[in-house]
Amino acid sequence: MGLDQFNNSNIMKTLMKLIIVAVMLSITSATYSQSIAVKAGLNLATMRERDDNSTYSNNFTLNPGFHVGANVEFTIYKILSLETGLFFLTKGYKSDYSLEILDNTYHFKHKTNLYYIDLPITLKLTFVIGKVKIFGSFGEYLGLGLFGNNKTDSPVLDDTNTDISWGSGDKDDLRRFDFGMTFNAGVEFYSIIIGACYDHGFANISAHSVSGYNIKNRVLGISVGYRFGMRKKTGL
Repeated sequence: MGLDQFNNSNIMKTLMKLIIVAVMLSITSATYSQSIAVKAGLNLATMRERDDNSTYSNNFTLNPGFHVGANVEFTIYKILSLETGLFFLTKGYKSDYSLEILDNTYHFKHKTNLYYIDLPITLKLTFVIGKVKIFGSFGEYLGLGLFGNNKTDSPVLDDTNTDISWGSGDKDDLRRFDFGMTFNAGVEFYSIIIGACYDHGFANISAHSVSGYNIKNRVLGISVGYRFGMRKKTGL
């Protein structure tokens, strides 16, 4: 088995574990009323990059992208519920920087595009005001990096576009596994959902940790969704 086949095999195994977690949550919560929602929207991502001495991400800007997926909500008690699901989404960052070369100033543009599968698990509070539901939720997410690339536009050298190398070896860029806290808020009118979320990564996804070097994801999302009908309780 070649290295690419080995990596692809590991990706599929991890994806299956994430799916199994979501399915098990569905099974163990089968006695509660539940509903399914599909969501899609805009992601604005950046990263925190630093070591023991300096912070390198001060000039990073938001990298626009997207998210799309579905979640299932299990009512626990009146206004309290549990949500989980699977989402395909983008992370990364953008940066513009300048270099002095032979008394001339040159401007460079860099973009890191990362593509993930995330599994959020959150507790949700919902308040009904007339026909409108106002909700807020918090919890954790587990993420798996699938693929990505680094793009640099240079005024003096050839533009570059290189694929992300995932792993923890000397020649790798980033680790695949990501996790952190997620916070959500929004409104729901009939079956239409409008919401915002913020994901704060705790995992150091850098493949290298010399002198405390670390990279962590930060993502702000805005979404629109549609909720399908509630299923009546089947248990106690």
